[in-house]
Amino acid sequence: MVISTMVIDSTFWVAISFLIFFGGLIYLKVPQKINEILNKLILDIESEINESEKLRTEAKVLLENAQKKLDTAHSVSNEILEQAKKDSDRMIIELNDKFHKSSEIKKNTAETKIIQMKDAAIKEIKNASVKIAVDSVKKIITTSVDKSKLDALFQKNLNETKEELKKINS
Repeated sequence: MVISTMVIDSTFWVAISFLIFFGGLIYLKVPQKINEILNKLILDIESEINESEKLRTEAKVLLENAQKKLDTAHSVSNEILEQAKKDSDRMIIELNDKFHKSSEIKKNTAETKIIQMKDAAIKEIKNASVKIAVDSVKKIITTSVDKSKLDALFQKNLNETKEELKKINS
């Protein structure tokens, strides 16, 4: 009887409860359901990992494309800046040449005007000198020669003066 009292004590009932509990779990297929849930979670996690890998790869490609575009934009902007520098240098040289040419033309025009004014002044001086000489000769002749000789001499000197003026003016 010792064995029967020992066997039925609380430890026995805990062991029996434990076996019944696990038997119930197996009967209700709880481990399979847990296994299915875990497998489903594993598959979901694997698909999320695969999706995140795809997204990471796509992001890497997009980053590389963006970097290439940025590099291209930098090189294009550098080219534009270089071209702008060349254009501005060329324009400065052209404007400088135009300025010098314009200055040279204005200088030549001014020199031409000065020469023309000088020639006109010389012509006026010659005309005034001739007039004064003619007036002086006329005065001398009128005071020293008689009227008939004076008219003939005056006409002769007048014709000679006209001829000289024509030579000077042409």
